Amino acid sequence: MKLPLFWVDAFTRQVFRGNPAGVCPLSAWLPEALMQQIAFENGLAETAFFVPAGPGRYHLRWFTPQLEVDLCGHATLAAAFVVFKELQPGLMEVTFDSRSGPLVVTQRAERLELDFPSYPAQPVPPSSSPSALLVAVGGKPRELRSTLNSYLLVYDTAAEVAALRPDFVALRNLGDLRAIATAPGQDCDFVSRFFAAGAGVDEDPVTGSAHCILVPYWAERLGKTRLHARQISQRGGELWCEWATSRVKIAGHAVLYLRGTIEV
Repeated sequence: MKLPLFWVDAFTRQVFRGNPAGVCPLSAWLPEALMQQIAFENGLAETAFFVPAGPGRYHLRWFTPQLEVDLCGHATLAAAFVVFKELQPGLMEVTFDSRSGPLVVTQRAERLELDFPSYPAQPVPPSSSPSALLVAVGGKPRELRSTLNSYLLVYDTAAEVAALRPDFVALRNLGDLRAIATAPGQDCDFVSRFFAAGAGVDEDPVTGSAHCILVPYWAERLGKTRLHARQISQRGGELWCEWATSRVKIAGHAVLYLRGTIEV
């Protein structure tokens, strides 16, 4: 069986930067085990699979090398890029039905804008502080918040976030917990890094879904709803965000690296 495969670098204008995602458009769903094997073979943070669901609409699923996830920003951006540039040129908006509900992606000039849910994080009381997680991530965060299975670690400076050298073995042993390290930016509103070793992704280069948590925090802290963000991983990426209370708009660029066929 031959299947199309696209490799798209998301949240960047340049190949070899941003976050690479595999995208497999399908006419019908493959067995779940096979999709997981393809994602493992690709070795990317996420591989997106989607099937048609109507005009300008698709069902979308995301797999890391180890498991299926409920929400992924960069692979949604990559999937929309493939729809707009390869499958339906001229289409300006696409809706993906997913585990996290309908996700709309709109072309805004050169950028693609994701409409995602907002997940504000709540302060973690000192008595409930996950000491093993804090030790594994490192540094001395000034604030700790959490929502869902994610922890938001807030540092004083971007330099502190850039200097983090997490213990990924220790993080992996904590299970499927995600850690978002963030601080004020110098040439942007805020910076971040994202660690999800328990999901098979030690450090994700650019994480759209993390901004569902980051944007409400920084919008309230900075007193503004439009925010410019950078993820300062080794590859790096850039995002333009807007907080709309129950929703978060996350925009960025994407570029095609590979167009090919896989045989399974």
